[in-house]
Amino acid sequence: MVWYGQSLLFHLLCLFFYPTMVFSQLSSTQRDAMVSLYESLNGTSAPWDINKQPNPCSWKGISCDSTSSSITGISLSGFSLSSSDFLPIVCKIDSLQMLDVSNNRLSTIPAAFIRDCGKIYGLKLLKFSNNRLVGHLPKFDGFVGLEFLDLSHNSFEGNISLELEGLIGLKSLNLSVNLFNGSLPIGNSKVLEELQVSRNRFDGRIPEEIVDYRNLRLIDLSQNNLVGSIPDKIGELSKLEVLILFSNKLSGEIPKSLSNITTLSRLVARQNQFVDAIPSGITKYLKNLDLSYNNFSGSIPSDFLSPPNLQTMDLSHNMLNGSIPTNKSGSLIRLRLGSNQLGGTISASFAELQNLMYLELESNNFTGTIPPELDSCHSLALLDLSQNRLTGPLPGELGNLKSLQVLKLQFNHLSGEIPVEITQLSSLLILNISWNSLSGSIPPSISNLHNLAHINLQGNFLSGSIPDSIVTMTTLLELQLGKNQLSGYIPWMPPNLQIILNLSSNLFEGPIPKNLGGLDRLEVLDLSNNNFSGEIPKFLTGLPSLTGLILANNSLSGVIPTFKPWVELEYGGNEGLNKARESNTPHASEEGTPMKVNMPILIAALLLFLFLSFICLGSRHNCILTKNKLVILI
Repeated sequence: MVWYGQSLLFHLLCLFFYPTMVFSQLSSTQRDAMVSLYESLNGTSAPWDINKQPNPCSWKGISCDSTSSSITGISLSGFSLSSSDFLPIVCKIDSLQMLDVSNNRLSTIPAAFIRDCGKIYGLKLLKFSNNRLVGHLPKFDGFVGLEFLDLSHNSFEGNISLELEGLIGLKSLNLSVNLFNGSLPIGNSKVLEELQVSRNRFDGRIPEEIVDYRNLRLIDLSQNNLVGSIPDKIGELSKLEVLILFSNKLSGEIPKSLSNITTLSRLVARQNQFVDAIPSGITKYLKNLDLSYNNFSGSIPSDFLSPPNLQTMDLSHNMLNGSIPTNKSGSLIRLRLGSNQLGGTISASFAELQNLMYLELESNNFTGTIPPELDSCHSLALLDLSQNRLTGPLPGELGNLKSLQVLKLQFNHLSGEIPVEITQLSSLLILNISWNSLSGSIPPSISNLHNLAHINLQGNFLSGSIPDSIVTMTTLLELQLGKNQLSGYIPWMPPNLQIILNLSSNLFEGPIPKNLGGLDRLEVLDLSNNNFSGEIPKFLTGLPSLTGLILANNSLSGVIPTFKPWVELEYGGNEGLNKARESNTPHASEEGTPMKVNMPILIAALLLFLFLSFICLGSRHNCILTKNKLVILI
């Protein structure tokens, strides 16, 4: 349930469970009902003890009104209840205003409960969420005072037609996470404020009459099979605050009338089939907008990013083109524009966004250099400019982003050396500057990045040796240095490397170093396309977590040692390797495994042959040598 539903429930619960210091004596009817309820729940995990606490108003989950000497609320949430037999008993308490049986294992709602509790005029809240209720929704006859109904996170199924028609006073309806299908239910309550039906199987169109429910503040229709367009008159819902429509099959355009709703703060319509241009003005009052994974085209409206309340914007995975609007809200926290066709340069105006934490512009057509002014975005935690056409150096000014945790600049045309200032990013977890044209050496101060878990520098023109200090990077799980011009001594590696150590396609030579033998957590080791020589060291067979070893295209020689059967071994392109492997290696990439020779058996067979030959030659016995055996005829 989103915050708005929780807010209404919170206020109702506060009303029902406001502590009272003095309780008058309950009526005999209510006391008898509570004793029956206690007996019905005896043997469950209900934390009640009628002997120690004879007053039911002091029991956990029970709330009472001291002025009227009556029970007003019963909460049995999380009591591990599986039988629904107790439910009709609570209907004997005619002063009941709230019943919460959420977070149990109930599978049915008895007809007697619907019949009897439907007569309680003051009953305002029913909460059956997070149970195991199945079958069709019961028809809620009566319940004229019910304001809050939560049946979410169950396994109800089927269509909903007349089951909710009598709930004319309902303010909040939550049917999320069930198996309902058919048309979208709205009911007859014109005072409805919250409609939540996400994660079902509802289909068809959003009914036009939804705009007649003028008190709606929250609409969540996400993760269904709804088709068609959003009703054009939805802008008449003047109290609407949240509209969530993601993961449906909605199409058409986004109604411009949404810009008329001054209360609308959140619009989520990702993963649909919306098309055409995004209408200007719809962000006028918004705080959060998500239109990702659609088919929007055209440019981003010039006023789209500038409204002062705007905090998060996600337009990724569309077909938008043009440039990013210059005017941007100083309240922006997250801006996601990745996987579009946007172009032009990345403006230095981003420097004005002091609250910006996430900037994601990947997979576009941006050109020019990375603006050094980005270092003014002191709150930035994620910067993703990967898969563009950016050129020029990697700005050392980015080293001032002390909050940065993820830096992704791969697949651009960046050049020059890795600036030593980058190694000042003490919060960095992921560094990916692969597949550029960076040159020079790896800065030894890279070991200052004590929180780094993933380094990807492959596909550049880096030269020199790997810094010895890299062994101190104890949080490192992945090290990708392939496709460079690195050479020299391979130092001791970080002991916690796990995902991969990739040193392929470099200029390393000589024997495979013994200091790789301590990588007990490493899963993949890639040493291919170098000039390693000598034998494949046996210590590699003892790496307990290894699943892939790539040694192709080196100058290795000798016999291939025995690896564990789950290790994928690639060794082609090593002319000196003896294909007569030490033992079967069924997962190796070369074919042909010679028969293993057992020397003791061979010697025994030779001695037996000599002995039998002596018998044949030194006696009168006739000996016949057949294909498989020597036969002595007596």
